[in-house]
Amino acid sequence: MNFFKSMDITNEKDSAKTSGDVEKVKCLIIGSGPAGYTAAIYAARANMSPVLYEGLQPGGQLTTTTEVDNFPGYPQGVTGPVLMEDLKAQATRFGTDVRFGLATAADFSGRPHKVEIDNTKTIEADVVIIATGATAKYLGLESEEKFKGMGVSACATCDGFFYKGRDVAVVGGGDTAVEEATYLAGICNKVYLIVRRDELRASKIMQERALRTKNLEILFEHQTKEILGDNSGVTGVRLIRKGNEEVDIKIDGFFVAIGHHPNSDIFAEYIKTDENGYIITTPGSSKTNVSGVFACGDVQDTHYRQAITAAGSGCMAALDAERYLGSLED
Repeated sequence: MNFFKSMDITNEKDSAKTSGDVEKVKCLIIGSGPAGYTAAIYAARANMSPVLYEGLQPGGQLTTTTEVDNFPGYPQGVTGPVLMEDLKAQATRFGTDVRFGLATAADFSGRPHKVEIDNTKTIEADVVIIATGATAKYLGLESEEKFKGMGVSACATCDGFFYKGRDVAVVGGGDTAVEEATYLAGICNKVYLIVRRDELRASKIMQERALRTKNLEILFEHQTKEILGDNSGVTGVRLIRKGNEEVDIKIDGFFVAIGHHPNSDIFAEYIKTDENGYIITTPGSSKTNVSGVFACGDVQDTHYRQAITAAGSGCMAALDAERYLGSLED
């Protein structure tokens, strides 16, 4: 059920207007990762006066990453938090209104589009750019949380380089887990693939690739009980083997590959998603099924999920939004 009535598009294109708990803006960006901030940079430079809400985790998942070595423009590498602060500073330099707040509901049944912030305030926007990202699924262990960023990671492509020539483990049994394990096997000394079941859920071709990888050992019917470590980070993992036997393995890195959950739930009534909740965009663009609503970054990316691809899609979203606004004025 819609929680707002449909209204005509606002005529005030250059600045926000407020009335009670309702604020009218030209361009609303939801999310503050690489996609959101890049969209803001382009939108601000195009005089779209973007308002960006950061969400519960300002800067997104990269703020939990220590070293980032694969983002262009940082030859010596950069930490995730510093990278996100740089992107934020660039967005605000061009006039983006960056605010702390969480989008809690949406009504895309008519124009202007309406998004509720923190269950209290309504933003009415001519265009909306969704950049809410996807949240990695973790096992829920206390020790896992303790060593996040100190050996525990949910992205082998992002962090695998730091474990070159060392021993690591990947937990999961699907295509993503096998893909990450085989990727790590190309740079690490030994890779353990921890599988809860007695078989892999991955596709046949991925299973065959794993079985051909000599330094990849698959541990079937093993479950993770605890991540072991000290002040320097992860030093091992304690597993429970079938029959409740405990097994300790020495590793330096522990990679969780049990999936991601796209942060698209509040838009699901209006925006088309796939069976896993990823927003479906028109191929080659950021356009959703709702005119004037665009999606970028990990919330619509089922394949790459990298900071640089998220940033690129943020650029696309801002350009698409600018062209959409131009078509309304013609």
